[in-house]
Amino acid sequence: MMNFGPIAALLVALAAQPALAQQDETRPRLRPADLTATAPAQAAPDVAAALAAAVATAAPEGEEGETAPREIALPKGPTRGPETNLPLPRFVSLSTDRGNVRRGPSLSHRIDWVFLRRDMPLQVTAEYGHWRRVTDREGVGGWMHYAMLSGVRSVIVDAETLLLRARPRPDAAVVAQLEAGVVARLGECEPDWCRLTAGGYRGWAPKTELWGVAPDEIRD
Repeated sequence: MMNFGPIAALLVALAAQPALAQQDETRPRLRPADLTATAPAQAAPDVAAALAAAVATAAPEGEEGETAPREIALPKGPTRGPETNLPLPRFVSLSTDRGNVRRGPSLSHRIDWVFLRRDMPLQVTAEYGHWRRVTDREGVGGWMHYAMLSGVRSVIVDAETLLLRARPRPDAAVVAQLEAGVVARLGECEPDWCRLTAGGYRGWAPKTELWGVAPDEIRD
């Protein structure tokens, strides 16, 4: 009689692997990889086509084959963007689930990074045509087409644990507890506190524990 013990054990182990993998994928986590992927990476076909069409229709006239310069001088202090007349630097948010970050301000430049979290805050530091130079909380960045950015403001929790409070006071009741890396919608801001919305909860948090808002920024 054949001994099926080892074979049966192997089959049981193989059958259990998909279930374990599925469990890990559905477990809620927020890691750096959830926000940024490293190159080489390719744009999704619909995104690439949309950007190509936008750039083709909006690009200024020039010689055939002409490309944007590889390096753009960055502002050395608070100033206004040459394309939008908006302040530089300034905070924006990612308007898509997948945003390609390029080495230079054109589709001909390679993709260095891919941002993977819609609504994540980014800081615009320079403008060139329809392109914006952005950085994230970790200092990762490059050039993105303006169509991938939004003026809707958000912040990332920069503290290990953030207590969301009912009022802008350190002794106010705690509404919710947010972990480091959580992205929240930014509302009004006082000199030291900002009102956030995250996961269906709304409350106040100290500015010093957030990334995506300037220390002296006031919002109504």
